[in-house]
Amino acid sequence: MSVAAAPPRTFEREERELATLAKALGHTARVQIVRLLLSRDACYCGEIVEELPLAQATVSQHLKVLNQAGLIRGEIEGPRTCYWPDRERLASLHGLVGALLRDAVALSEVGR
Repeated sequence: MSVAAAPPRTFEREERELATLAKALGHTARVQIVRLLLSRDACYCGEIVEELPLAQATVSQHLKVLNQAGLIRGEIEGPRTCYWPDRERLASLHGLVGALLRDAVALSEVGR
């Protein structure tokens, strides 16, 4: 007699979103870029390069990762690209991390 396996659990939308955003922020350079953009509201790529100890190509790759995750936005203006933080997406990240931490605190209090 065989026992039916439980159906595989799928990840919830919020879990996938949090993982995507956390991965995008998983490098110190990308955290620095987000902080820089938040402090200035907008920056050209060259200005970001001047602030980081990285080559322009490396900064561009980090900007691409952040842009793909939706944490920043960019617009081509002639030969340059201007970037700014997506504050709505960052607020979503704040909510997702807050919910995760609230769950962790609630579970740790239950175990006391």
